[in-house]
Amino acid sequence: MTHLLPLLVAVPVLGALVPFAFRRRFPTVGHRATGALLVAQVGLASAVVAGVATTGPLTYVVGGLPAAVGIGLLVDEVSSAFVLFVAVAAATLYLTVRTDPTGASDSLWLLFVAGLTGMAVTADVFNLYVFLEIAGLAAYALVGSRRGATAALAALQYLLVGTVGATFYLLGVGYLYVATGTLAMADLGPELAAVGYDSPLVVAALLLVTVGLGVKIAVFPLHTWKPDAYAAAGTDVAALLAALGSTVPGYALVRIVFDVFTVGTFEAVPLLQAVFVVGGLVSVVAGGYLTFRQSNVRRLLAYSSVLQFGLVFVGIGLATPGAVTAALILVLANGIAKGGLFVAAGQFEREFGARTVDEYAGLARERPVVAAGVAVAFASLVGLPPTVGFAGKWYLALAAVEVRGWVVAGVVLLSTLVSLAYGGRVVERLYLAPTTQGESTVADGGAAGDGPADDGPAGGEAADGGTADGETADGGTSKGWVAGGEVEATRRGREALVVVLAATATLALGLGSTALADWFAPVVEVWV
Repeated sequence: MTHLLPLLVAVPVLGALVPFAFRRRFPTVGHRATGALLVAQVGLASAVVAGVATTGPLTYVVGGLPAAVGIGLLVDEVSSAFVLFVAVAAATLYLTVRTDPTGASDSLWLLFVAGLTGMAVTADVFNLYVFLEIAGLAAYALVGSRRGATAALAALQYLLVGTVGATFYLLGVGYLYVATGTLAMADLGPELAAVGYDSPLVVAALLLVTVGLGVKIAVFPLHTWKPDAYAAAGTDVAALLAALGSTVPGYALVRIVFDVFTVGTFEAVPLLQAVFVVGGLVSVVAGGYLTFRQSNVRRLLAYSSVLQFGLVFVGIGLATPGAVTAALILVLANGIAKGGLFVAAGQFEREFGARTVDEYAGLARERPVVAAGVAVAFASLVGLPPTVGFAGKWYLALAAVEVRGWVVAGVVLLSTLVSLAYGGRVVERLYLAPTTQGESTVADGGAAGDGPADDGPAGGEAADGGTADGETADGGTSKGWVAGGEVEATRRGREALVVVLAATATLALGLGSTALADWFAPVVEVWV
């Protein structure tokens, strides 16, 4: 079973050549090949998860070199969950909502999957940087692949900020190597203990790695790139980034903190533990405030991740088994909910020209299935039972009470109230608000989106990089779009399916949260 580990990365990397090679003469072949490769990736990930369930953690060193110098791969109970999530989310979104199946962008989609999968399975901190850059470069290009000045500017900002984050991470890796002479995660823990957890090199390395991954995760105040990138990208790319772009870096931070630096660093330097807790609390408060101020739905969803990942930082800082389990569950919960929500936002935007919360008025009557999925996803972000978001917040609150962290417990409650305020506002508009007077809908065969989009620049350019009367984020048009086409009906059904699947996963993992925590337990108990 261990021989499958390199294939998890090799298949999407080598497969990325296929759509690029066929991009001109046989684009349909490249598109179908990409879909087949992503489905194969799901099969590989499922087989690896089954192998972990049967035999325990799987390891592999490429080329048979010594683990200290070779490219080591490791899949355990925690990483296997993220490997499977990356594969399933990427394949599902490609087969259902992909709107730009060109050779170059399909290659980028596969490289993005390869980079994130590599981050999840690598057992080497430097190789994690390599995969981080592969995923990052693919993400920047995917955002910029949509024509338009807004998309290009957002991609450039994403590139610049992401490069700074990767540089911080690489500096931290360099400090680790100077301190220990190794980059293998399995060897770094003992070596750091020998060097001394309170060594300035070790402390600096942890802070640099945290800042570097914090940029990718987009916690406050390192979040500034995310709203613009998510608003400018096409619906398919925005959903992919929202589901996976911060999810895997979030997992990587949890693993590095507890697998490499270990809780011994927190015990030796309590101030580092306080940095995570206080930084997380600040991100929760600032993220909640920024989210509540938004009227553009895409930007609202992007800012809400600042709040959600603030809770993840708090879980890392508390450093108890329950808190670390909560952090892992919250990372997954946010990825699942955001993927479904961005797909729903894209459909509402394309069909009704609805970009703002106010423009969602009465849309539940037009798209009841999608609206129900949106309500479930927001319930998870709020932390309402029986969703997986509730499970994550419940574990975190219990961990805070266990260590008598009353302030932390209060902020967890505050995050729920703030999330209820912004999430409830969207759901209320969907279900209870009357349809905006004079607004024509697709059901009536009218045109939507006659006015400029919220937060858009002057001159009618929309916040999502399109124009209010022209191209929308998913490559369609908002004005003059007429319902009734068979292709559009099929597309609408596929998008609704994604939203339903995300809502179903949210509920299933919430009801099965005890089993999920038990699945993580063998690794988490070793960490803390």
